[in-house]
Amino acid sequence: MTEFRVGEDDFEVDGRPVRLLSGALHYFRVHEEQWGHRLRMLKAMGLNCVETYVPWNLHAPRPGEVRDVAAVGRFLDAAQEAGLWVIARPGPYICAEWENGGLPHWVTGRVGARLRSRDAEFLSLVEEWFRVLMPQIAERQVDRGGPVIMVQVENEYGSFGSDHVYLRALADLLLGLGVTVPLFTSDGPEDHMLTGGSVPGILATANFGSQAREGFATLRRHRPSGPLMCMEFWCGWFDHWGAEHVVRDPRDAADALREILECGASVNLYMAHGGTSFGGWAGANRGGGALHDGVLEPDVTSYDYDAPIDEFGRPTEKFWLFREVLGKYAEGPLPEVPEQPAALAAPVTAELTAFTALDGVLEALGGPESEWATPPSFEELDVDRGLVRYAVTVPGPRGALPLRANGLRDVAVVEVDGERVGVLTEAEPELPVPVAGHARVELWVESLGRVNYGPRTGELKGLTGGLLHERQYLHGVRARALRLDAFTAEAVAGLPSAEPEEGRRGLFRGGFEVAGPGDAALELPGWARGFVWVNGFCLGRYWPAAGPQEALYVPGPVQRAGANEVWVLETDRSGPPRVCLS
Repeated sequence: MTEFRVGEDDFEVDGRPVRLLSGALHYFRVHEEQWGHRLRMLKAMGLNCVETYVPWNLHAPRPGEVRDVAAVGRFLDAAQEAGLWVIARPGPYICAEWENGGLPHWVTGRVGARLRSRDAEFLSLVEEWFRVLMPQIAERQVDRGGPVIMVQVENEYGSFGSDHVYLRALADLLLGLGVTVPLFTSDGPEDHMLTGGSVPGILATANFGSQAREGFATLRRHRPSGPLMCMEFWCGWFDHWGAEHVVRDPRDAADALREILECGASVNLYMAHGGTSFGGWAGANRGGGALHDGVLEPDVTSYDYDAPIDEFGRPTEKFWLFREVLGKYAEGPLPEVPEQPAALAAPVTAELTAFTALDGVLEALGGPESEWATPPSFEELDVDRGLVRYAVTVPGPRGALPLRANGLRDVAVVEVDGERVGVLTEAEPELPVPVAGHARVELWVESLGRVNYGPRTGELKGLTGGLLHERQYLHGVRARALRLDAFTAEAVAGLPSAEPEEGRRGLFRGGFEVAGPGDAALELPGWARGFVWVNGFCLGRYWPAAGPQEALYVPGPVQRAGANEVWVLETDRSGPPRVCLS
């Protein structure tokens, strides 16, 4: 069998020095039927390796429930079939602009600030998960005939903590579960990050987007020997709702890649192909500079990342420039660029002909309503992605006073006695008009994604600080949750139906016909914010008014020749009852 090892100066395969030319591609952000094409695109760009994370929360949405962990193994097999090695980054934390950095809400809700530490309860939960996950990776290591050449211990831990006991425990756990290929860590090229996140005896790598010589010089101060590698070369960047679209000049990125390789280093392009955060799994960040303790900045659904292979799998100018740079370091001639997947032959319009008001959707698909002294968090209601209706009575008689949602995370549409009176956010948590009692107040709070990076990772969601009427807390709060994964074909088929009306909140249903499936962009002109499904596959969140993303990517494989079904869950105010695909 093949041996991959970390040498004094180079990576070695069966004693022969090799340079890793890797690219990040997340199996969970690409439809499985498109894995082969995207992997062949990496190969055609000049790469010999692919890197992927594993999101714990995607595969374990509830305690004791595990979903399709075998997908990890299927992706590794697809990578091997494409002729690529694999760098596996199993977590437990992954960042990745993914909900909660990949950590399940039920884990962080339980352990709180003890996450990512030597805490016995947290380590026990990680071990339970790794015992399920790691056989998929361990049995596909290169020394067993598979493609996996390295496995990461945690992820950018030096940006978060300094618990070396925790890191050592994770490394020992991985070794105990059969990992025989080299382990590694990856951190920013700063002293405090490298000292906090690296483990003696385990390869340390650096993450950066430019100034390779300076970054590697810092790494060398900490690790005088061993192969140099930029484990995340940030060749693009991600977008937030309400912010400008981020791009990086292709030639600047190619020059930075060239500098890395001129240093004699290996590289992993982050991202080679970004893909899409389907299913509402996009995470969030917080502003506020180095402390990342400011306002919530939710990530858009697209994870195009301005990568060399765009969200539709097409080569960009950056792809061709990278191919030119990488080709000088590749072994042998590069393969031809594969043919692009079929696109939708012609634009179509899906008319939405059935409607269920949001109250009716909650009644049919939501969890049970429960009463609490103070508003419960999403974690207490077992909600990962979705929304919660909080209802409270303002006692009376009393005059009109300010109503404030303390500790509101995300966004809330507020109704008083059945009338919409405003939208609250974390930055603007007080209603613009005062509320008199006696009155029934409902706050429909929608999660915009959990923080995936920084000290606020794992924070609670929902109404976390109580409801204040002037300075008085309102007690006796009733709460009812609606999870996104409740929207199954069987459940939606049983919903009551009425004629759709513009300006309403709820679930709209309709359809469109195509002669043959093909990749498409879906737009909802005039709609506010919500989620879209095509044939039961959740494309993710739309929010065109906030931008910068205006259309959702529809993979060809989720469509079918003939009739196709569309659902739109609008959480604020709908536009005209139709969606457009092109």
